[in-house]
Amino acid sequence: MLASTMTQTALYQRLASSGAHLGLYSGSETALSFAGPAQELRTLYASAGVFDLGWRGKIIVTGQDRVRWLNGVLTNNVRDLPPNRGNYNFLLNAQGRILADIYVYNRGEYLLLDTDRSQIETVIKTLDHFIIMDDVELQDASETLTAIGLCGPKAEEVLSASGIDLSGLQPIEVRDLLIKDLGVSVVRGPEQKPGWYEIWMSTPNAEAIWDTLIKDTLIQVGGQPVGTEALELWRILQGIPRYGKDIRERDLPQETEQEHALNYTKGCYIGQEIVERIRSRGQVHRKFTGFEFQNGLPELGKIEENGRVVAEITSIARVPSGTGEKDIALGYIRREGGAPGSQIQLNGKTARITNPPFEISLT
Repeated sequence: MLASTMTQTALYQRLASSGAHLGLYSGSETALSFAGPAQELRTLYASAGVFDLGWRGKIIVTGQDRVRWLNGVLTNNVRDLPPNRGNYNFLLNAQGRILADIYVYNRGEYLLLDTDRSQIETVIKTLDHFIIMDDVELQDASETLTAIGLCGPKAEEVLSASGIDLSGLQPIEVRDLLIKDLGVSVVRGPEQKPGWYEIWMSTPNAEAIWDTLIKDTLIQVGGQPVGTEALELWRILQGIPRYGKDIRERDLPQETEQEHALNYTKGCYIGQEIVERIRSRGQVHRKFTGFEFQNGLPELGKIEENGRVVAEITSIARVPSGTGEKDIALGYIRREGGAPGSQIQLNGKTARITNPPFEISLT
């Protein structure tokens, strides 16, 4: 059965009782903020923030053909993943357009797919279409597995105080551990997400683990709970595209600048012919980049000049800094005009092109 397009996370009631401002994010109802996004953003940069990740979904892939089959569908090398290691992938259509983005983890007897819950239905429906004579089964585990996130320079200190051994844990690696006799899986985020950790657990254990992190360890390092509004600011500052906003079905993989989602030597997969054609014939005409605005933020959408689209703004943010608020954005620009450091006029707004992550002082 497919997950519904909107649901409350496993922590929703606990977050509601704590006074969090609640709302919809990526198809799930969760905490938008606790003490305000500006303060929470500072926590993510200075200490550690803990947050609900129930808006992420999980799909378990089993069957003897699972590795060979999935490697022939997604854009990255799933076949050679070591146990408990993962990688980032795109799911493409035959025209090379991006239908979803997914992290895939080799969990030994099964593969675990991690993506936004808003993408779960599309992912399962699309993947199921490509199961022909293969011994493969897909199970939506989003209701039985949930996650809590930690991010910040003191995130590792918080986890260590909770009895979690992170020594030697590599980016996108999973380690199975215990928190107060409760089984969890701890994941270190990819290199694109510095200081990011995820704790996966059975849904019934979510509140107990949340309380342990909040009461026993987080306050000791000056951390606090964080909502999705602050996480969005952090995401934009890091230059991490979000599917549905910065990456859409009309976009091609190389336009997104997410080369870590692509493997050019693994062999055939859905949409591979288009990806290879772009690689062999030269770069695409536009690229994903960052914008720093000097005189206010533009509206989201495409920006034309002389009848030609010169840029498209997909995410905007006004973030606090030590010298006042800073206006930044993510989006696409034509490659010939997108050199880092160059300036461009976009609907009367002056923007400087920059490769994320953005440099900012929050003190």
